[in-house]
Amino acid sequence: MSRSGVPARPVAVLLALGALAYTAWVLELVFHTGLDPIQAYVSELAAADQPFGGLFRATDLVAGLLVLAGAVCALPRCERRPWSLLGWSGLALFGAATALDSRLPLSCAPTADPVCAARETAGLVPATHTAHAVSSGLAMVGALLGVVALTVAARRYRWWPPLAALGPPLVALELAATTWTLTSVAAFQAGRGTWALGAGQRLQVLLVALWLGVLAWSVAQERRT
Repeated sequence: MSRSGVPARPVAVLLALGALAYTAWVLELVFHTGLDPIQAYVSELAAADQPFGGLFRATDLVAGLLVLAGAVCALPRCERRPWSLLGWSGLALFGAATALDSRLPLSCAPTADPVCAARETAGLVPATHTAHAVSSGLAMVGALLGVVALTVAARRYRWWPPLAALGPPLVALELAATTWTLTSVAAFQAGRGTWALGAGQRLQVLLVALWLGVLAWSVAQERRT
């Protein structure tokens, strides 16, 4: 049994595949999406009116379900320690909310389409815009809980040496990227421009994917006694 109690092989595979699917937005470097990656929300790639929206909605669904499955696989058998339980629960919330997010796409891209932005401000867009904002917020709350709590667990309980070493700088960068993103969202909603919203959010989700990869690597390496 591993020291953390987590079934190493299945959890590591699920998390690694989930991290890979969560970076599918980099395909915008290959496909002509028509959106500015410096300014546009990542979720605008999956908007209902976008040419590759179906692809990005599918990869978000797969990413969420894989991370949710990994967390659900880990939770019943992990050590009953506060940081461990909080962290895996956070990842379960992140996975579930990400999967839900993919089923509640935006109808249009507000950062690229002034008409869409005006309709959103006036409340003339479908209710999925509000629901999408809620599910996206829940996904990021879950991700932050998982990233912080399991990094603390790795260091406090002396589990997962790669995560114990690499986790703290990734946590610091993730918090900085989240602050950047939230500030940019507030500026955009106040009509003050995007403040490179797309760049901040892409850094935010990339760091979550990198952290998931480190966690998967750490769990896979955990020795069994």
